[in-house]
Amino acid sequence: MSLRFISLPIEGLFLVEPRVFTDDRGFFFESYRASDFASQGIRVDFVQDNHSLSAAGVVRGLHFQRAPHQQAKLVRVVAGSVWDVVVDLRPGSASFGQWYGLELAVANYRMLYIPEGFAHGFVALSEGAELLYKCSREYRQESEGGVRWNDPDLGIQWPVRNVRVSARDASLPPLKDLQ
Repeated sequence: MSLRFISLPIEGLFLVEPRVFTDDRGFFFESYRASDFASQGIRVDFVQDNHSLSAAGVVRGLHFQRAPHQQAKLVRVVAGSVWDVVVDLRPGSASFGQWYGLELAVANYRMLYIPEGFAHGFVALSEGAELLYKCSREYRQESEGGVRWNDPDLGIQWPVRNVRVSARDASLPPLKDLQ
């Protein structure tokens, strides 16, 4: 197995750590192997890859795709670092409305597996933070949704004080208005 899966406090979320081979030339690791995911009961076909670049302090999210176009994601940082956040939006989930955050950085090689039914966002901790993420369904504009990044009912503890947020993300509704 080339990937190690660590269960996180919200059911279905996994921190994924690759086996990294480093030497004086650099490093190598497998960032995705279907059989490793299947061994954890995760059977997902990724059909779209996204790549984003953000300046330090930029918040993106919290975004999701509504059913029937919900997306599972595998997120990793390829430059810099971010604080990545997910919110459980799965109806009937024991952790509905709960959030989880962690640092993803090029230096720690960690990835986050997010199942369908979560809102996702992040804040760039470094200048030039780049994320790559695999998605299980193609983006559909008519299915896009979001939750306000600073919803007081969620109480997400963002580790950056001076943030930049797009007008679109700043106008997203609080979670209570989605229910």
